[in-house]
Amino acid sequence: MKKILAVTFAAAGTMFAATYTGVISDSGCAGSHKAMNMGTDEQCVKACVKAHGAKYVLWDGKQAYELSDQKTPEQFAAKKVTVTGTLDAKNGVIKVDKIAAAK
Repeated sequence: MKKILAVTFAAAGTMFAATYTGVISDSGCAGSHKAMNMGTDEQCVKACVKAHGAKYVLWDGKQAYELSDQKTPEQFAAKKVTVTGTLDAKNGVIKVDKIAAAK
């Protein structure tokens, strides 16, 4: 019985929102925009999403996590933010509840 409860609580724990800090980037460039030569990092992120079909991602310095909300991140392009949401570890997508500038 204890084992069943432990598994149930472990599975339920993945449903709670957490906070993730990183930089809003795009799935084409993730951590480096220099090679694209498209102006500032902010300009590159926005252009890659609008013109090249990239997705907004949260880059934590090691890994890019796609964001379920693809509208709000535009205002934070190339800026450090804190995203509150739930990570789907299977597909690497954060279901976004809130995005705010990092302090």
